[in-house]
Amino acid sequence: MQDTQSGKKILLVEDEPMLSNLLKGRLEKDGFQVTQAKDGDEALIMLRKDKFDLVLLDIILPKISGFEVMETMKSDPNIQEVPIVIISNLGQESDVEKGQSLGAVGYFIKAQLSIEELVSKIKEFFSNE
Repeated sequence: MQDTQSGKKILLVEDEPMLSNLLKGRLEKDGFQVTQAKDGDEALIMLRKDKFDLVLLDIILPKISGFEVMETMKSDPNIQEVPIVIISNLGQESDVEKGQSLGAVGYFIKAQLSIEELVSKIKEFFSNE
């Protein structure tokens, strides 16, 4: 069986270094190529510079929020097609709805999901492509 996620490029936008490094290491173990951004500005610069198969996006970020990143991506034809999965501690229904209305293909609340579960959801996403 072909490994569908092998070599897929993920942009991980997370300002918490420990979580970001933990996730990066775990995803790379499964064959993903992971680039890290620690804030929304950095994420947008990287998105315009390189091609990614998926963005894992936190909402509460320094400089510009994840929602603002999504709004900017939506209005930029070069990066508007990149799928976004939100990983956040914001679990209010209104936040989830806002994320979905901005085009998120998934919304996961960090406190309710282990790293293993998150990695498995990401693999699922790629196998359903």
